[in-house]
Amino acid sequence: MSDSNFIDYVRIYCRSGKGGRGSAHMHRAKYVPKGGPDGGNGGNGGSVIMRGNRNYWTLLHLRYERHVFAEHGADGYENRSSGKKGADKIIDVPLGTMAFDGETHEFLGEVTEDSQELVLLKGGRGGLGNFNFATPTNQAPRYAQPGEPAQEQEIVLELKLLADVGLVGFPNAGKSTLVSSISAAKPKIANYPFTTLEPSLGIVPYRDNRSFVIADIPGIIEGASQGKGLGLRFLRHIERNSLLLFMIPSDSDDIKRDYEILLNELATYNPELLEKKRVLAVSKCDVIDEELLQMQKESLPSGINTVFISAVSGYGLDTLKDLLWQELNQ
Repeated sequence: MSDSNFIDYVRIYCRSGKGGRGSAHMHRAKYVPKGGPDGGNGGNGGSVIMRGNRNYWTLLHLRYERHVFAEHGADGYENRSSGKKGADKIIDVPLGTMAFDGETHEFLGEVTEDSQELVLLKGGRGGLGNFNFATPTNQAPRYAQPGEPAQEQEIVLELKLLADVGLVGFPNAGKSTLVSSISAAKPKIANYPFTTLEPSLGIVPYRDNRSFVIADIPGIIEGASQGKGLGLRFLRHIERNSLLLFMIPSDSDDIKRDYEILLNELATYNPELLEKKRVLAVSKCDVIDEELLQMQKESLPSGINTVFISAVSGYGLDTLKDLLWQELNQ
């Protein structure tokens, strides 16, 4: 797992820029011996800004950039010239990234759209130069404001994948095979549990040049909400999905019981997940005969739309896509 390119959690140290000092300069020229104050204002410090970028889908690029500093503002100088503003530091992140205070874990905000920006730390304001303090009774002030100090904070960034459909199922239920069959995504596929070690997204083409996004996450086992298996780490990636697609293989001993186990794990992790729309796909229908298939149809859970599919043979995939599209657009 340490070598994975999918990074959905990073902790970074951020510092905004401090404001530049105002100048206390007094104007002097050959024929103007008492020109008065002309000190300029200090420049504002740069801010640390998180920006959504649709070209990113992981926080990997921040793994090796744990210190993020914006530029300080320059000091003001003579002739009422203001100091240069410090450059902002932009942190590009995938859509669906949330920011938290590293110490208190207070929620700071999130970005869900391309180019959306969230100011994490605001730069310090520059100090005023002495010409701002000149009055009829104090025509030659020899003081100016210092700039505001920089802000420093440890920030935690967490990524929750943005997808229309999230796959939920036990390890080796055929989720990755389905994603590779109905989209251009090529997740790793093998005949053993926990083949999928990191989430992946696939764009599913539909009729009339329409499409929707499906997310494949590692399989959930009983007890995943308490940290067993890999489920706890990745369960948050289905919190943003509009629709949950439960997948249970057709050779299951009890489809209804397996469905209830999966549902219980989601409820234990976050009860709000039960409010999402759900569809059940019984996968691997090519490995059982027609008689067993009919028996399975008689023992399905109630209250959920169900479709029988085989990602290998293509059986039921068009029906599944029609059902998913219908549920997404109700």
